[in-house]
Amino acid sequence: MPGSVTIGHIEAAAMVEHGEADRLAVLLDELGHLLAVEGPNRLSDEQVAALCAGAGMPRRRADLAHWCRGTAAQLHERH
Repeated sequence: MPGSVTIGHIEAAAMVEHGEADRLAVLLDELGHLLAVEGPNRLSDEQVAALCAGAGMPRRRADLAHWCRGTAAQLHERH
């Protein structure tokens, strides 16, 4: 569909509109930053544990930060 982005792996895909894909990319990029940054703005270990609780999610802070930033980059490239 023109003006949309398909997100998915092998099993399922989700379509979001162009503007929403851009917002999601910015959100994921910022989340990656908050995972990696040192200092008072860094996400707590408890917050990271909650984010990593989903099936198929990375289990370590650095892996999750990498996944967030990589997914954000893919979204920026696709639209």
